[in-house]
Amino acid sequence: MRNDKITLHDLSIFATEENGSIFGLLSYTSTQAGKDMLRKHIQNPPQGYKELCNLQNAIKYLVISNKWPEIITNGTLVMLDKYFDAADTHATPPSGMTILLGKYFQKLLNKNEYFFTQFSISHLADFLKGCKELTSLLDDNSLPSQLQTELHKMNEDLQQRLVEDIIAVDKNTPYRDLALLNFNARRELKNPVLRLIQSYSKLDAWHAMAIATTKHEWVFPELADEKTLLEVEGLYHPLLKQPVSYTLKFTGTKNFMLLTGANMSGKTTFMRALGVAALLAHLGMGVPASHMRIGFLHGIITNMHVEDDILKGESYFFAEVQRMKMTAEQLLQNGPHLVLMDELFKGTNVHDAYECTRAVVDGLLHHTQHVMILSTHLHEVAQHFSNNTAISFAYFVTEITADEQFRFTYELKNGISNDRIGYRILQKEGVLDLLLKGSKTS
Repeated sequence: MRNDKITLHDLSIFATEENGSIFGLLSYTSTQAGKDMLRKHIQNPPQGYKELCNLQNAIKYLVISNKWPEIITNGTLVMLDKYFDAADTHATPPSGMTILLGKYFQKLLNKNEYFFTQFSISHLADFLKGCKELTSLLDDNSLPSQLQTELHKMNEDLQQRLVEDIIAVDKNTPYRDLALLNFNARRELKNPVLRLIQSYSKLDAWHAMAIATTKHEWVFPELADEKTLLEVEGLYHPLLKQPVSYTLKFTGTKNFMLLTGANMSGKTTFMRALGVAALLAHLGMGVPASHMRIGFLHGIITNMHVEDDILKGESYFFAEVQRMKMTAEQLLQNGPHLVLMDELFKGTNVHDAYECTRAVVDGLLHHTQHVMILSTHLHEVAQHFSNNTAISFAYFVTEITADEQFRFTYELKNGISNDRIGYRILQKEGVLDLLLKGSKTS
């Protein structure tokens, strides 16, 4: 799966902490290196169906496994990074005097070097112990292939002559032994340890997704080797405190949904919820729904929050057209995509918006291998296509009480919305009265 920066932005994947982000819901890594790896994984999900299935099996295993080495902390990896960065400046082996003098003389004569050596070897020992703990999972015959591959890599790098000696270090280890281990470790273990850190960071990211799946009570989707398949029940947006759930189904014969409803009725939130769930499914983890079945997608394309470019002299409408052009180009590529389009062509007049949206829908209907949703508040667009059996029609309900109060239920129903409440809201908020009052006083 491939997703561009605009899609990740539209789905609030890496939004700021103040606004909340999907990434924030997943950040259960033990280390910053693991967090960085998690970010890279979201930006570059598995590129094939089999790879995704293997990763999902690995994360499922980590959900139920209790073998995670708490001995490895972020401080451990930070220390090791500094330790091996300084390796080139410590090329001299410990002198005979250093080896002969006991730890009390070393503390007295070379206090900084003594404590740095002791502290560094201690952190290195903790890291190697944690890696050994992880590789003990290789004894489990039910270990998924993806975990086997990564843990075999770790196990190979642990087969260094110094590893067992460093793991055996404790508070009673003589300083002369620490000094020799320190010198030899910097010479021999830099590359193996850096590879171990890389492997651990990847496992840390997978483990974080397993924890997030459990803590948020998400469910693992059923991954299907089928095109144009997306079924979901109890879907909700994970960033909302009191979300409303949705149920929908796309197949090869009905791959296009035309979504209507008043502004603020829930159309955008619904599409974002679906986009987020599809992305999480392609990360190999659980999704915010009660059930989901999804075919492998080659990407998610959103057209939700287009921005103009003042420096380039581009108008909002031109930016919308460029995004739509990019969408069309992507749809010509092999493999199905999930396409989410929210209120197209807001940067032009209503008549133009209607003509452009209608033309785009006509074109999109030729691309039957993709799953597509287009929302619009232009009632005329939905009516124009109302007899087209290739399109599913859904809308969000807006209730108007006897005293002209508006209530958005955020319920998704089959059909086409007839709600036209913009003028009523303008009246209710007293905007027209204020304008008329201003004209009288002048």
